[in-house]
Parts: sequence; C-alpha cells; structure tokens
Amino acid sequence: MKVPWRHAWQEALYGHDGFYLRTSPAEHFSTSVNASPLFAEAVLTLVHREGLTSVVDVGAGAGELLTALHALDPSLSLHGVDLADRPAIDASISWSSALPDRVEGLLIAHEWLDNIPCDVVELADDGIHLVEVDPATGEESLGEAYDSPWLDEWWPLSTPGERAEVGEPRDTAWSDAVARVDGIALAIDYAHTRDTRPPFGSLRSYADGREVDVVPDGSRDVTAHVALDAVAAAVGATLTTQRDALADLGIDGSRPPLELAGNDPTAYALALARASQAAELRSRGGWGDFRWALVDTRDVEG
Repeated sequence: MKVPWRHAWQEALYGHDGFYLRTSPAEHFSTSVNASPLFAEAVLTLVHREGLTSVVDVGAGAGELLTALHALDPSLSLHGVDLADRPAIDASISWSSALPDRVEGLLIAHEWLDNIPCDVVELADDGIHLVEVDPATGEESLGEAYDSPWLDEWWPLSTPGERAEVGEPRDTAWSDAVARVDGIALAIDYAHTRDTRPPFGSLRSYADGREVDVVPDGSRDVTAHVALDAVAAAVGATLTTQRDALADLGIDGSRPPLELAGNDPTAYALALARASQAAELRSRGGWGDFRWALVDTRDVEG
C-alpha cells in the first residue's frame, strides 16, 4: 500500500524499530564530526569566542561531537538530544530524547534537518501532486493534488517532471529549536538555495558506507538536502559555507612551511596531517560545500 513520502519516511527512520532507533549514523556514513577532531576544535573556538559555557547537540547520534568537546574542554556543560538511547559517553554529559525548554549557550544541529521528513511532490501536466511510495519496495506513484505557499515562495516548479521536497517542517522544527535559545543557534547540513535547487529533488539512502536505492523500509537512512535559505529566513540566520566558516575559526588547511621538515620532521608530519584533515573538511564538492546557518538570539532579543 502506497502512502505519502513524509509518512513512510517518518516510519522508516523513527517508527517502531526505525533505522535511527537501532543504529548509529557512524556505522553507515562518515560526517565532518567523526572524520576529524578539527571539527570539534572549530566548534570550541566558536563557543569560546562567543563567551559561552554550554553546548546542546540536537541529533547527537552516538555523542561523538560532545565527547570530542569534553576532551578539549572538560569545563563545558554538554547535553545531547537524540531519540536513540543514551550512548556510552562520559557521565558528565547529560542526555534527553527531547530538546530542553531553554538552551543557554550553543545549540548545534549537525546533519539533523536533512533527516526531518517532509512531503515529496511532483509537477504533472495538470499541476502539482503529492508523491506516494510503497514502503516495502520504493515504488512510487502520483497522489492527490497539492498546494503549498511554501513551494510558491521557496521552490516553484515550472516543468512537468520536476520534483521538490517541501521544507516547511524543517523550517518549523528549527524555528521551535531557536526559540528556546539564549545564545547561538547553528544548523549545519547538506543544503541548496533558491538558485541551486535540484530539479528532481534530492532524496537519497545510505547503508553500510555506500549509497543504496531509496526505499523507506527501515533498513537504511533516508535523507534529502535542506533548503537552508528558507530555514535561515525563518529565524533571521546568516548563511555561509563550511569552507568559509572553518577558515574563520582557524581551520584553513594551510600547508606547513617546507623548512619545518628539515628542522623538525615530526612537527612537520603532524602539521601536514592537520592540513590534510582541514582540507577535507573544507573541500569543494564535499563537506566544504555544506551550509552553516547561524543566528545569535542575544542580538534578536536585544
């Protein structure tokens, strides 16, 4: 039986025995968080620069970012939010399945919004229709007619066959999260903006370290890139690329001077490894193209 994509997606990830309730994302794909300790260094630099003392990580997975932050600065107050059970992390790091009512410090959501399910639609000759899917097979068909002011504003479709993921639930989720924050709210994700919308949508599935067919049966991740310009507009956030954001936070990928190799080969090797990791985090066509949406709610409230 076919159902709207949003319903199938929700069940596949978060329903009974859903993908994210029984597995860790790191078991299936790599992220900036688990690829290099430099990412946590950059987050810590942001925290210190802004005079903050606590971090709440929403969609915290196995707690990799929080664990790295604790190792760098044990004085930080750290809290993870995830529907999955608390992982084996330091006892000083608190954990919950829902966002706290108030967040004083940095709220960070790294690759969280792309896993918030939303409607998938397609433009046919007679207008826009909801796309329905068989959760067991991934087979699709067009359902009822669909009307959305969000589509009109953020992702208008003009040619039959074009598809979109209607990002309104993501805007709403992030707006709710930001409303709780006294400090900085930062969303980081695969993203597109008005001038780079994918004409046929961006639904993807990953399992066991590789991309697989998109089937919402609970055996694999289901994700779609985020219309982060819409998310940012909903909360008054500033958009930048991860490449530029990391450079601003001291992660620039510069190679060490060659003379260091002769003077101190060990230091040169360490510096070269660091530069290589930084370059990966900032790479064009890779993680460097991720978008950061940052808002200082202290400015908004002031």
